[in-house]
Amino acid sequence: MGETVLLGEVTCPSGELVLVDGGYLELWSGDRSPDEVDGLKDMPASDFEIVGPDAEAAARSFDRQSGRTLYDIPQHGTDEFSRLFDQHCREHAYDASLRPFPQRIPHRDRVRRSITEGDPDFLITGVPVIPVGGVPTDRPLPVTAVPGEWGWSQIRIGLREGNAVAARRLGSIGVDYARFVFADADALGSWVHNHPLDGLADVVFWGRDEEQIAAEFGAQRTGTPGEDGYGWLNLPVRDAYARAVALSDRKNAAPPGLFAFDFRPHSHHWRVMAGVRASENEAATIEVGGVQIMMAMTSVGDGFFPVDLDVNAAGIPVAIRITVPSDG
Repeated sequence: MGETVLLGEVTCPSGELVLVDGGYLELWSGDRSPDEVDGLKDMPASDFEIVGPDAEAAARSFDRQSGRTLYDIPQHGTDEFSRLFDQHCREHAYDASLRPFPQRIPHRDRVRRSITEGDPDFLITGVPVIPVGGVPTDRPLPVTAVPGEWGWSQIRIGLREGNAVAARRLGSIGVDYARFVFADADALGSWVHNHPLDGLADVVFWGRDEEQIAAEFGAQRTGTPGEDGYGWLNLPVRDAYARAVALSDRKNAAPPGLFAFDFRPHSHHWRVMAGVRASENEAATIEVGGVQIMMAMTSVGDGFFPVDLDVNAAGIPVAIRITVPSDG
């Protein structure tokens, strides 16, 4: 193992930190119902609570999600899901039932509920998200990483001074986009994932046939730190989108061009990703709603990443530690 590397600092004025796959912030609803989010409007679902004298035991043994709250059950499958739960309770003689919430539970409220109930995680469309309460609110929190044989071996968010003598497993972050986000739960309500904050966007392409495609489209190398692609920067979003559509058509034409491209509106997501690409350690922070949020590549791609809360001899949390398995 190499020496510890400082990736940056995050702030958490709400005292509730969210650890999530950065790609899924496109679906983050904040204080809104998930039904109001563009990427979820066409995926109708319901949220349920397990109630009754044996609710806790039934929830543990049914073991579909953490705790007594079950999120994002597809609308077309709610009847079958309820039937399976009722059957499970009959088989185990549990006095418990499913009660639907009258409205979907916003993601910000899921954070609060999970922390209050002591649940290790909650789901967004089946992907585990880790909420952590009791985080210091009065100072920046350093985020460090330890190199391993392949990528990082662990990433650590420091909470307080002191030595860790024990650890408590919080859960695992599910990652499909190869990147973590560490963010204040309130600040995520101001996150803009895909829409340009300034009306501008970039289009960048790269690959085996990049020089041929650049000649066809009259594109130049962007000179963007951390990458060496061709394209166009700071275009009005409509013009950028038109160029992205033209690249897509060219990619699928006969004979097809072998290249990849990104349409990058100047959103929080693409702005911080520019910092990530330019960083030697593939991590960067961005200010959202006056709060510092970090995005960091996992260093090993996708997978499930165990999260532990390290505590000192008095049982006080000193760090949040993410283990990075060598195989993701």
